[in-house]
Amino acid sequence: MAVKKGDGLLMVYSDVPAELDEEYNRWYNEEHLDQLLSIPGVLSAARYEAVAGGPKYLASYELASADVCQSEAWQSVTQNPTEWSKRMSPRVIGTAYISNLYRCIYPEKLSEETAQAEMSPVILCGRMSVPDEIEAQFNEAYNQERLPECLKIPGYIRNRRFEAVRGEPKYTTVHEMESLDVWKSEGWDHWRTMVTPVWNSLIRGQMVHAEGSPAVFRRIFPA
Repeated sequence: MAVKKGDGLLMVYSDVPAELDEEYNRWYNEEHLDQLLSIPGVLSAARYEAVAGGPKYLASYELASADVCQSEAWQSVTQNPTEWSKRMSPRVIGTAYISNLYRCIYPEKLSEETAQAEMSPVILCGRMSVPDEIEAQFNEAYNQERLPECLKIPGYIRNRRFEAVRGEPKYTTVHEMESLDVWKSEGWDHWRTMVTPVWNSLIRGQMVHAEGSPAVFRRIFPA
């Protein structure tokens, strides 16, 4: 089976004026996403719309590595925009525009199942930072105390954590779910509020989320 996920991730968040919303979605769905998917190393992609948090739109690109965005093929596409892209790119019309490039830090190695997985129908994304002096404890507590417990929630698919190569804040977590019902479930609420030793005593009070984070997104393209 084809590899669908790698060590890199590009997350492009955007808000656009209401009067441009319809054309913006057509541009993304009919032209731009396919352009980037044609680039070697862009493994899969999907667009999402926020149901909680924000910005409203998210385009998520799974990359073989973050280096894909430095490749000649990537530069050829992005530095030679079409006429439609010149008018509709979120760089041009976005009232909010965040383009963050990441490398995967958890898990250390993707399982074959994860590497071959399609883009999930629902994702919850947290974008956060912590003080430098507690980064080691933050990463260990997140990876060991928190994330393994998510996998016990019915309908929860997987989680991955990333560190920014470009953009802020430094860390993002992507939780993948089968449906919005998982986010609304007692299981998720229990996980969100559960007390674990290092997380609650040291991390939670010093972790800062970016504006709009955490955000819950439903996939809108491909439908």
